Amino acid sequence: MKCMMSVDGSNIVRVSDEKAAKLYHEGFRYVAKSIWKEKVRDIGKPTEEEKTTKKKSNKVSKSEKRHMRKSNK
Repeated sequence: MKCMMSVDGSNIVRVSDEKAAKLYHEGFRYVAKSIWKEKVRDIGKPTEEEKTTKKKSNKVSKSEKRHMRKSNK
């Protein structure tokens, strides 16, 4: 699979290798897949920022308990 863009940049397509060779002779040029993703595939998708809020616990871990027992002796 190859990503091709027309000379004027208005048309970006992802095609097979054979079709890409034909399009190249018709005036298309090869472009990076990231450009195709940005301009064609992901257009209209809302960009969601991952919000991973991890609640902090006040519990004492096993290692902290062990350390506290050793320091109290």
